[in-house]
Amino acid sequence: MMILTSVYTMVDALFISHYVGDIALAAVNFVFPVIMLLGGLGFMFGTGGTALVAKTLGQGDSPHAKRYFTQIVLLALVLGVAMAVMGIIWLPQVCLWLGGTPELLPDAVLYGRIMLAFLPCCVLQYSFQSLLVAAEKPKLAFWLSVAGGVTNIALDFVFVVLFEWGLAGAAVATGMSQAVAGLVPLVYFWLPNSSLLRFVRSRVEWRPMAQACCNGASELVTGVSASFVGMLYNYRLLQYFGEDGVAAWGVVMYVAFLFGSIFFGFDVGSTPLFAYHHGAENHAELRNLFRKSLLLLGLAGLFLATAAIALAYPIAYLFVGYNAALTELARHAFCVFALSFALQGYNIFASGLFTAMNNGLISAGIAFVRTFAFQATAVMLLPWLFGAPAIWWSAVAAEVLALFVALYFVLAYRKRYGYL
Repeated sequence: MMILTSVYTMVDALFISHYVGDIALAAVNFVFPVIMLLGGLGFMFGTGGTALVAKTLGQGDSPHAKRYFTQIVLLALVLGVAMAVMGIIWLPQVCLWLGGTPELLPDAVLYGRIMLAFLPCCVLQYSFQSLLVAAEKPKLAFWLSVAGGVTNIALDFVFVVLFEWGLAGAAVATGMSQAVAGLVPLVYFWLPNSSLLRFVRSRVEWRPMAQACCNGASELVTGVSASFVGMLYNYRLLQYFGEDGVAAWGVVMYVAFLFGSIFFGFDVGSTPLFAYHHGAENHAELRNLFRKSLLLLGLAGLFLATAAIALAYPIAYLFVGYNAALTELARHAFCVFALSFALQGYNIFASGLFTAMNNGLISAGIAFVRTFAFQATAVMLLPWLFGAPAIWWSAVAAEVLALFVALYFVLAYRKRYGYL
C-alpha cells in the first residue's frame, strides 16, 4: 500500500516536471509540506486508532472494538473538514511567511488549495490504510491503493497532457485518487461485511479517543515535524541554491518517500500484530515478531542504501534530465541522503513498536527527535559550519543520533512489555 502511494506521488512529479516545468515542480515541493502537515491527522487516527482497536480485539472485546473504530473514523472526518477549510483560507499567508518567491507563489497557492479541498479524503485514506489491517482486510486496502494509483496516473495523463490544465490538473487528479481510496471504505464498513469491524451506533467516548490520539502521537509528530523540516529545507535551499535547490530537494523527497515507504509499510502492517499479542499477553510471539523484524529491517536497510546510491543518476535524469546542472545537483543530494536508509528502518520501527504497546509518549519522543529536533538542528548548523553542500547530510546525521535514542528506550522497556 505504502509503496503504491509513493509511486503515484512520483508519477505526479514526473508529469509536472516534464509537462509544466521545473518552476512548477519547485512550487509543488514548496507547498507540499503544508499539505502533509494537515494530512498527518490521518496517520495519527489510523495508526493510533489501529493500536487501540487491535489491542481491544486481542482482549476478546469485539463490541468495544467496533465502537472505538466508529468513533475514530468520525473524528478523523470532522477534523479533516475543519483543517481543509482553515488551510484554504490561510494558505497564501503561510506561503508568504515561508519565504515564497514571486515566481513560486501563484503556482504554490493554486496547487495547495485544490489539494486542501480533498484533504478530508486524504485523512480518511491514511486512516483506513491501517484500520483495514486491524479489520483483517489488508488485501482490500491493497486493491484500494491500486485503484487510487491507477486513477491518479490516468487522470494525470488526461488533465495534464490532453487537457493541458497544468498544475490544477495534477492536483485534481491526485485529489480524485484520494477520494477513491478514502470514500470506498466508508461504504464498505457502513454495510454488513465479512471483516472484524463495521460502523455501529455510538456516542463519542473521550477517554479512549484521547488514548488513540496519544497512541498515534508519534505518527502525527512525524508528519508535523517532517513538514516543518521540509519548510526549513526549502527556506535554506532558496538561500543557498535558489529555485534549483528546492527542485532538487523535491526529487530527493519523492524518491525517498518511495524507498522509505517500505519501512513505513512494515510499520503500518506490523503495529496491529504487536498490539494484538500485547493485548493477549502473548510474550513468546512478541519476542518472535521482534527478532524477525530486526533481521528484515537490517537487510532491507543495507539493500535500499546500496540501490539508492547506484540509481542516483538515472533517477535524477528521469525527473530533471532536461537541465544538466539540476540533474547533477539532484544526483549528489540523493547519493548523500541514501546513506540514511541504512538506519531509517530501525528508528521508524522503534517508534511504531511503542505505538503498538499503547505508549504514545515514548513513541512520539522517538519520532520527534528523529524527524524534527536532530534534523532541524542539522539543517541550520551543518551549512553554517561546513558550507552549503553539507545541508544534504542533515538526514544522515539525524538518523544516527536518533538510533541511540531508540536503542535506549527499546532496552529500557524490554522487561515491561516482554518483546525482548
